[in-house]
Amino acid sequence: MLSNMDRNIQPHPILVNGEWLRTADVYADINPSNLDECVGEFHLASSQHAVQAVDAAVGALPGWSQQTPASRAEVLDRVGQELHARRSELGELLAREEGKTLAEATAEVQRAAQIFKFHAHAAVAAAGEIFDSVRAGLRVDVSREPVGVVGIITPWNFPIAIPAWKIAPALAYGNTVVFKSAESVPASAWALVEILHRQGLPPGVLNFVPGPGKAVGQVLLDDRRVDAISFTGSTATGARVAAACSARQARYQTEMGGKNPLVILDDADLEIALDCAVQGAYFSTGQRCTASSRLIATPQIYARFRELLIERVRALRVGHALDAQTQIGPVVDEIQLEQDRAYIELGIAEGASLASGGDLLRRPTRGHFLSPALFVDADNGMRICQEEIFGPVAALIPARDAEHALTLANETPFGLSAGVCTASLKLAHHFQRHLKAGMVMVNAPTAGVDYHVPFGGSRGSSFGPREQGTHAKEFFTQVKTTYIRP
Repeated sequence: MLSNMDRNIQPHPILVNGEWLRTADVYADINPSNLDECVGEFHLASSQHAVQAVDAAVGALPGWSQQTPASRAEVLDRVGQELHARRSELGELLAREEGKTLAEATAEVQRAAQIFKFHAHAAVAAAGEIFDSVRAGLRVDVSREPVGVVGIITPWNFPIAIPAWKIAPALAYGNTVVFKSAESVPASAWALVEILHRQGLPPGVLNFVPGPGKAVGQVLLDDRRVDAISFTGSTATGARVAAACSARQARYQTEMGGKNPLVILDDADLEIALDCAVQGAYFSTGQRCTASSRLIATPQIYARFRELLIERVRALRVGHALDAQTQIGPVVDEIQLEQDRAYIELGIAEGASLASGGDLLRRPTRGHFLSPALFVDADNGMRICQEEIFGPVAALIPARDAEHALTLANETPFGLSAGVCTASLKLAHHFQRHLKAGMVMVNAPTAGVDYHVPFGGSRGSSFGPREQGTHAKEFFTQVKTTYIRP
């Protein structure tokens, strides 16, 4: 039995049109570090609630879009301030529900705070353009307007940062929002929504409807009053989002998977390369779309790098997310754990050498603890090197030379993040130019991006305008060109 399930827990409601509503379905949010602990219970929305949320967002759009940028900025700035002030408290909540270490979780909350403060500034800094027409007596005014009602669908692996980097610019530019978080990690999303609601958003501007995709998500895809969808999640679901939005000519933005390469060239600094590989592949339990799941090394450095990498991976400390000694937390849930284990078995069957990890671990509390898995001497054509695993599993692949390493790095359906470790400025520039990825890291982990610069990839990883920073306006606003004869 769950140790605190016998208590009189009041489930957390959904938010529609400024009112907290209770529903028929309730989800128990279980701590992956301690399966005997319930983080909280949360009401789940139905398709009917989703329709009501769209109704509310449509009704609130005229008032919110016509508010002054300064008034919208004030709300976002207050949210950023509260997130910053409560970063330790909310970081612990995030660690308990998702499983990343307390340090990582607290940093994620701080990043969410920075995102809201950034977009508070962006709300008032937005500017248009004025041109002289080629025709006499006319002036051309180019301005930006909100897209309208935006459906936001987020995943479980960054349960407060990803909602923040979608919701903040959506609101900053005058849109209204229907927000569907991943139902498996509702606590952090609920906390963010509660802060936004309390800091002064008018009813209907932000509606929170966590629930299953086949119910809530489908409404957002099908309802013609939803002008745009911003989605982060699996490649398969992203394809369905794109198809549904294209069919009704709605704007969409899809951030999906990655199979990110980190190339280690012969002249690389070994310490830097090892740090980049371990951080990129295994931190956040490898549950990041930017994780370095493919490590590609050239001949002169391969053997030494392999030896030291195995030592580093074996030394990683796996444990409870709130334990200060933990470097790698648990896998988020049983479904993901079984997927990770299935890919580990597949890698063995494909002929890759499992040099370390891949075992279920016992800890003082029952949890989804998996020792980080490292395959060596892998072939880039193996499924473990082509399909996103989304766990603490990486493969080391030998390359014949730098050009072969570049070819291997690009031989994937994805194109999110890619890295190279080298002491050569010439080679760094060459890889920067020719890596097929939206983000390139030189002597830095492939995972870990700043809040004020664009985020996104190419090919099977992303579609639509970039997220984050000033580039967010490309998705959340539309351009209007006005000709004026004074």
